[in-house]
Amino acid sequence: MFEDEPNQQRNNNRKTPEPQFNWKGLILLVASGLIIAWAFILNSDKGGMMQSGREKNYPEFQQLALDGKIICTKDKPLRLVSDPGTGNEYLEGYYTKESTTGDKASTEAVFETTVNVEFQKDQLNKLIADVNAQNAEKRKTAKDAGQPEPTLYDLVITPKTNTSHMGTFLFTLLPLIVLVGLFLLIRQQMKMAGRGALSFGKSRAKLLNQDRNRITFKDVAGCDEAKEEVWELVEFLKDPKKFQRLGGKIPKGVLLVGPPGTGKTLLAKAIAGEADVPFFSISGSDFVEMFVGVGASRVRDMFEQGKKNAPCLIFIDEIDAVGRHRGHGLGGGHDEREQTLNAMLVEMDGFDTQEGVIIIAATNRPDVLDPALLRPGRFDRQVMVSLPDVKGREEILRVHAKKVKLSEDADLSKVSRGTPGFSGAELANVINEAALLAARRNLKSIGTAELEEARDKVRWGRERRSLALTDKEKENTAYHEAGHAILIELLEHTDPLHKVTIIPRGPSLGSTMWLPEQDKFNHRKNELLDNLVVAMGGRVAEEIQFHNVTNGAMGDIRQATGIARSMVCAWGMSEKLGMVEYGEQEGQVFLARDLARNRNYSEATAQIIDEEVKRLIDEAYNKAMSIIVTHKDKLDAIALALLEFETLDGAHIKEIMEHGRILHPPQSPKPPTPPPVPKATPERTPAKSEDESEGGLPGGVVGVPA
Repeated sequence: MFEDEPNQQRNNNRKTPEPQFNWKGLILLVASGLIIAWAFILNSDKGGMMQSGREKNYPEFQQLALDGKIICTKDKPLRLVSDPGTGNEYLEGYYTKESTTGDKASTEAVFETTVNVEFQKDQLNKLIADVNAQNAEKRKTAKDAGQPEPTLYDLVITPKTNTSHMGTFLFTLLPLIVLVGLFLLIRQQMKMAGRGALSFGKSRAKLLNQDRNRITFKDVAGCDEAKEEVWELVEFLKDPKKFQRLGGKIPKGVLLVGPPGTGKTLLAKAIAGEADVPFFSISGSDFVEMFVGVGASRVRDMFEQGKKNAPCLIFIDEIDAVGRHRGHGLGGGHDEREQTLNAMLVEMDGFDTQEGVIIIAATNRPDVLDPALLRPGRFDRQVMVSLPDVKGREEILRVHAKKVKLSEDADLSKVSRGTPGFSGAELANVINEAALLAARRNLKSIGTAELEEARDKVRWGRERRSLALTDKEKENTAYHEAGHAILIELLEHTDPLHKVTIIPRGPSLGSTMWLPEQDKFNHRKNELLDNLVVAMGGRVAEEIQFHNVTNGAMGDIRQATGIARSMVCAWGMSEKLGMVEYGEQEGQVFLARDLARNRNYSEATAQIIDEEVKRLIDEAYNKAMSIIVTHKDKLDAIALALLEFETLDGAHIKEIMEHGRILHPPQSPKPPTPPPVPKATPERTPAKSEDESEGGLPGGVVGVPA
């Protein structure tokens, strides 16, 4: 079932070279800098810099010389030191230093005096001549007097050039060292560029490391049919001879189609994880660059890498970035994207699946792909990864719940039933939001209440309890939501009511939520008509109670119009227009394909469509008006309960409808937690047509087709 150890080791060790940090270049650059600094130090510090504590200025040197204290012998000469590297010149020698302890003993000390021979030459010569003449006079006087000759030193300046052989050598070779270092650094960068910045034609496909983050079918839930369909690829990669024995050929390419967040990329990684083969991943947008021909070159390089690492999987995410219809660009010209697509078509025709290279692509826009890409021999199979059903949602929740700490009474089945239309990514977000909510509440585990709150936050937004609403606005919102709720309870073909709230959440000031008992894939005409009546409930309740209306029904009107128009134009539910589809036709024009949308019906038919849509909505409005007027006392009771408790469950609404009051009232709402940093509340402007003023159905109704 699994490969033998040598083959498995070989497959795991196959890795494409990736650009690494240029440590050699950095070390070379640092070494060059140190050599340059060393050369300067040798030429400066050792090349004639005087030592501190020895320096005498020129007047002090002159006085010492006239006093006869300068020692000038063969062993201790007076030197004129010059440094060609720095240009410094100074006198260096010994002088007799008087004792500081008060005795007559004296010591010898070294001195250094800075001079400039070019300007002080005559001055130095005169000083030496004066000192030597003074010494000669003293000797003559002593000789004439018959006394012993005193110890006197005639001054003779001995030139000395102070040089450092190593410093000079390095300073001479410094330009050559710098040039060689720069050449090696540029050469190293060019080698790096062969794998990095300058390798425009190389594929940017990344090799997934199966050792660290291996994904299998156990990590994929909610798409059992898709897993069964791609299991053939796993069996082929494990045992190709099983299919070759009967003459069958595995599909060259598999196209994963589905809405965003349904797990197409995860499913592709699971195929590679189950088969234990190299997995190359690349996005469709990684092919095209600013240079012409780069995309086609990368396509060819990608297939070459696949053949070298066969058997393997190549996954192209968002293939619609390069696989769109050809000939519909601006002006109908041949652009870079089409050249990349042509290269991909040729490469998919040029290799055989017996080599063990399988292409998997993912897109959520299969309608825009070029037909040549979808023909047999290229992407032979399309696998639909659809939104999960109620059972699949529960499985997905359980997969993600393994990473968090759930309480024993957490009901994932209830959460899955309350999340119709959620994708796998949204369900993962629900679990994550529930974990964050439980952490904020300092709980030890995640319960059903946190899961439901997280679901409401993901779908409708977070509660905005801090939103400053006046009592009049709260009352208006309460009657609006009560109008929706009472119609859901009284109409026959509606789903069970789940929750009613007047707490602002997301863009709405209040929400009425109902949940279907099971997933629905078809909607009957009676259900759609009742949904239209429910959509009218908020506006009708406002008109009955206040004899005035607000803009809070904007979302209700938009949703009701969409349902009614679909019933007339798409679903054939109008007796006057019959079983005919009235929509838009797509054509091809010069500028762009998406601009060519024309109606396939006349102006007279358009007028009839508008009349039918208005008739459906007017009938729904009149029916809602009749029901709410008849049950005005129940409307008042629900609205007052909402003003008191802010949020009511479906069971509370049933109690009000049956008994006129709530038998088991919910807990009183807790005041909102103040923010850590108080901020001034901005002045509220009059509500216009923003989404914030929408109430009821727009964000709070589940299961109504748009």
